[in-house]
Amino acid sequence: MSDAVKKKVFDFSLLRRVFQFVRPYNRYLIISIVLSILLAVFAPVRPYLINLTVDVATGKAAHMPVWLKVFMFNADLSDATRFIIAITVFQIVFLFIETAFRFYFSFITSWLGQSVVKDMRVTVYKKVMNLNLSQFDKTPIGTLTTRTINDIESINDIFADGLIPIISDLLSIIFTLAIMFYMDWKLTLISLIPFPILIIATYYFKESVNRSFMKVRNAVSALNAFVQEHITGMQIVQAFAAEDREFKKFKKINKEHRDANIHAIFAYSIFFPVVEVVLAVSMGLLVWWIAGNELDAGLLVAFILYLNQIFRPLRVIADKFNVIQMGMVSSERVFKVLDNADVIQSEGSYAPTSIKGKVELENVWFAYVKDQYVLKNISFTAQPGETIALVGHTGSGKTSIISLLNRLYHIQKGAIKIDDVNIEDYKLDVLRSRIGVVLQDVFLFSGTVLENITLRNPAIAKEQVVQAAKMIGVHDFIMSLPGGYDYNVMERGSTLSLGQRQLLSFIRALLYNPSILILDEATSSIDTESEALIQQAIDKLIAGRTSIVIAHRLSTIRKASKILVMDKGELKEMGTHEELLTLGGHYANLYNMQLEKRKAVLV
Repeated sequence: MSDAVKKKVFDFSLLRRVFQFVRPYNRYLIISIVLSILLAVFAPVRPYLINLTVDVATGKAAHMPVWLKVFMFNADLSDATRFIIAITVFQIVFLFIETAFRFYFSFITSWLGQSVVKDMRVTVYKKVMNLNLSQFDKTPIGTLTTRTINDIESINDIFADGLIPIISDLLSIIFTLAIMFYMDWKLTLISLIPFPILIIATYYFKESVNRSFMKVRNAVSALNAFVQEHITGMQIVQAFAAEDREFKKFKKINKEHRDANIHAIFAYSIFFPVVEVVLAVSMGLLVWWIAGNELDAGLLVAFILYLNQIFRPLRVIADKFNVIQMGMVSSERVFKVLDNADVIQSEGSYAPTSIKGKVELENVWFAYVKDQYVLKNISFTAQPGETIALVGHTGSGKTSIISLLNRLYHIQKGAIKIDDVNIEDYKLDVLRSRIGVVLQDVFLFSGTVLENITLRNPAIAKEQVVQAAKMIGVHDFIMSLPGGYDYNVMERGSTLSLGQRQLLSFIRALLYNPSILILDEATSSIDTESEALIQQAIDKLIAGRTSIVIAHRLSTIRKASKILVMDKGELKEMGTHEELLTLGGHYANLYNMQLEKRKAVLV
């Protein structure tokens, strides 16, 4: 791992930002810290009591600690049997208390982590929903899914398995070592002779696993992105018989994921035996020293337990440090999403109760990628109630214009106005609620027909939906589905044809009674019969509304008030159907080409 990455991993500013999400739960954080201290104090108590019990049983005990007399029910060292019974009862009670504290400690740290994850995931998802569409053009969906799900879940581990448990383990080791030195400092030093070996092994283990985990995280992100993309596009994969090629790509990514995990497993396979060997050497030195110096058996038993209490957390403490590091790496990725400044600007405050529908573009320049303009100096005006048609070859910039009207993207130069007010000054929800959109690529969510039409808006009654469906002429089609308006269309509307999905999106636009209507190739996926069925409804719908229509079928836009001819991001011609045909330019060429194609088909 590079120094730059290490620096980021140990960036405490990231940890501070994570803990900003803990503020609502500070009370539980304090409780967990107090419990970690209590458990650390409890850790050396039972081995000490066992030491005392063995010494009493063998007649080696010299005195009883003052604090212990309070709990021994007046038992003293002179009555060994009564003392052993009393101290055994005390240890059982103490064990139950310690277990209860450990349970609550484990539960509260996990609860704290999950609460932070819940709040952080809501914050991230809200941020994702407000990103400009340009971010989704550049970022694979699977990557954002990983940030929202997997990476945030890793942040939970900071609390459940990382920071607070490490504090508890370290305090437990400190208290245990303190008791060991108090009981016999020479024996403690002898038993800890192999300890530096363990420290070195822990360091290399931590570094090795950390590198592996970094590769695992990257592989998980790549897997999510690949699977998400290919499941969504499975129809294309199968249609072009590309299953074998795409499967080989998947196997390669999956192999990288496996190799990263195996590298981590290899590190574990070496580290844990090393810990066991070091512990065995410590035990051997302990027995050798006690035997050579004729020390009490109780001390031997207690020190064996103490060594286990030290080595047990050391087995996992390096792993927990890696958990923190991975949590920090994940938090850095999550905060990159949260810090993304390319968001939909909604600072506007203008919120009129109604919009007349005047649309004006003034010298608009727009680029998805810096300096690569797809719209160049576009200017036109649509008066309220007018129908403006946009025509041109694919890639000429037609769809970009309607995307800008909804403020899905932001222009680089010029101005876009509605009712003589810059769209940047409108409240975003007000602006979009006044614009109805029917897109060429229709997206339906998992759910019923009714839910997809209303987008689960409780303010829209079913009667309104039925009325709009009858107006479009698709009510009978919907009622023919199993369950009618309650028919489940499944993900992306896979159980409906492309034309049927288009019709549902048309009803969706109708319901919101927009002042401005945008039809982006709205009839391109509908057969001639269906097109004729809804053409009359479209004529009624656009009456009194400003409409902007994109269509390849030039026959559908003859009645447009104004036709704008686009070519390579520039506005080449503007006028009515008859005016443009008389002009004999781009529009006339497009129209004549379509006439020739239609004649060829008829022949």
